[in-house]
Amino acid sequence: MTPTQFSDPRREKMRFRPFKAMAHFRNLIRDKEDTEQVFHIFEALPRRAFWAEAKAFCESAKGRALMKSEPFLPVILDDHDALLKLPEGSVAHAYVAFMRREGLSAAGLVAESEKMRRGRPVFQDQIQWYGNRLRDTHDLLHILTGYGRDALGEQCALGFTYGQDRAWGSLLIAWAGAFELRRRFGKDAPVYAAVAQAQRHGKVAQKIFEQDIRALLAEPLEAARQRLNIGSPTQYHRAHQHYHAKGIDPYNFLAAPAAA
Repeated sequence: MTPTQFSDPRREKMRFRPFKAMAHFRNLIRDKEDTEQVFHIFEALPRRAFWAEAKAFCESAKGRALMKSEPFLPVILDDHDALLKLPEGSVAHAYVAFMRREGLSAAGLVAESEKMRRGRPVFQDQIQWYGNRLRDTHDLLHILTGYGRDALGEQCALGFTYGQDRAWGSLLIAWAGAFELRRRFGKDAPVYAAVAQAQRHGKVAQKIFEQDIRALLAEPLEAARQRLNIGSPTQYHRAHQHYHAKGIDPYNFLAAPAAA
């Protein structure tokens, strides 16, 4: 159903609570798979421009069209059978392979975000639709940028996201997470350079969450990256090379040698 009002009048004004955000970040550091903490961080660090940008997009011709054609992205993204009917080498095929390999689903990400909303009213307004697209395109962003789901890959993905939407939550997790990686596993790997490059790439690229996702999924992967102006993650790959040279698996830091 297409939402008709931009903001439900029952919505409470968001408050900037940095100490609450840091408490949830510490929880996330203890368990990077505890995705619920990410949503708490974003809620505690709202940005003023979000409402204006959401309103501008929802009132645009493209935004109105996407509200009708893509009311809820997880339904599209989790229909793997339909996605695999698209051409080989497409964004869709890469996305399905990634999600199956990682044991993920778009519905699972929705469920994590809903944990923090228990007992709260549900709003079916346009700002909710816009915010949902930011959430639901996260794993698609991994495919388009080339950043994996390793610890550094997640920091880089959020650095890219900050370049796109300037959300304080993305900035905090990206850079505080990068600091933790350097503190725990040494300063040789270009961790800060990787996150900074991701942030620059996000800033100059077209906004992924404002794309026609159905059309994007059907594009050849490399052609989509070129059209969206997404650069190659060279610093991220360099960091992985440094970790491998030290005998550290970047996808399994818990198994890193004690000397690291």
